[in-house]
Amino acid sequence: MKFRKVSAVVFAATAAFSMAACSGSSSGGTSSGGSDGSSFEFWSFTGIDAKGSAAEYKAKRPDIQIKLTEVGNAQETAQALTTALAGGKVPDLVLIQGDDLPKFVQQPQNFVDLRTMGADKIKGDYLDWVISQPTAKDGSIIGIPTDVGGMAIAYRADLFKEAGLPTDREEVSKLWPTWDAFIETGKKYTAATGKAFVDNAGGSVYSQVVNQGQEKYYDPAGNLVYERSPQVKAAFDLALKAVAAGITAKQSTFTEGWSAGMKKGDFAVIAAPVWMLGSIRDNAPDTKGDWDIATIPGGSGNWGGSFLAIPKGAKNPKAAWDYIAATQSPQGQLDHFAQARSLPATPSVYKDPKLTSAKDEFFSGAPIGKIYTDSLLGLKPFLIGPDSTTIGTEFTNAITNVEQGKGDPATAWDAAVANIKTAIGG
Repeated sequence: MKFRKVSAVVFAATAAFSMAACSGSSSGGTSSGGSDGSSFEFWSFTGIDAKGSAAEYKAKRPDIQIKLTEVGNAQETAQALTTALAGGKVPDLVLIQGDDLPKFVQQPQNFVDLRTMGADKIKGDYLDWVISQPTAKDGSIIGIPTDVGGMAIAYRADLFKEAGLPTDREEVSKLWPTWDAFIETGKKYTAATGKAFVDNAGGSVYSQVVNQGQEKYYDPAGNLVYERSPQVKAAFDLALKAVAAGITAKQSTFTEGWSAGMKKGDFAVIAAPVWMLGSIRDNAPDTKGDWDIATIPGGSGNWGGSFLAIPKGAKNPKAAWDYIAATQSPQGQLDHFAQARSLPATPSVYKDPKLTSAKDEFFSGAPIGKIYTDSLLGLKPFLIGPDSTTIGTEFTNAITNVEQGKGDPATAWDAAVANIKTAIGG
């Protein structure tokens, strides 16, 4: 779902989940921890309104007690789950980000095969390329999709006006049919205002471009190709080009400087996969109505998406499955979109007026339902592998080092590749 930088303190993540398992926050009461069928323990990561989703379910099922623990960011939650699986004390339900999912799919014996709960009857409700991700080689399904990460660009219309640029979202979209045109627009903005155009090159350029191709770090057969992938190299080079153009604010996503810069208008553009909209609202609430949303260069792409899984050994798998079945049905995902702007992974609702007519007043009434579902049309997805997160982090780190003046652009690619090989052992 949401992009987060990897924490350097894995021990802290493990300690956090251990403490939370004993005294974590709850929605609707405290779980008894037994196999009573009326309660379940749910581990989520932060920043995606799991409390809201649990509350929505609780309103319909007041007889169910949900013990919800927000473990940490997505990667910390995945690490905590890995530790829990090794130790044998697992939650009944866990949210896993798409990039972290493959390593768990390789060990399907650690999870309940959801076909035994009814997944085989509902798998057709989801985009084919999404439901294929939690499907293991033996055919077992270890997770159900919660959302997808359609992509767009959020921009400050008021700042564009001051720079003499168009402000209408359709006209703005025409400014950047390609990423090269996006960078050229950035140069015009910076020349006119003396301010940075975009928050950073790693998140708002590299991470978006690399999620638009048909092949990323693995080929369709599961072989590592990051070192020779034209798409990956093109994304990396475009990010360095943005740095060289002097249009970035050098503020890494989700840092304090990034949040402060957003409030002050230190940059006018942010990568806006659908899950980013909530972060913009939360970090810069006083900018309501100043933002709008334009089409991403290239028109389509997907960055993000998560899955709900039930670990083997869960005490209350039936209660956990009932939650999945209710909240992740097409209607459940459509209802959640209305509350939390989490883009459904269920294409049957893509023409529903609740989605197609959805507008967001914080973003100047932008038709977010149409913009984000359109970004998924014609998408040819790539394979996500067990080391995708690590590989992406190293490439982003190399770009950030150059952006911060700590790295040499001439050797950044080779440095990133060397770090990746060290990190993943190949």
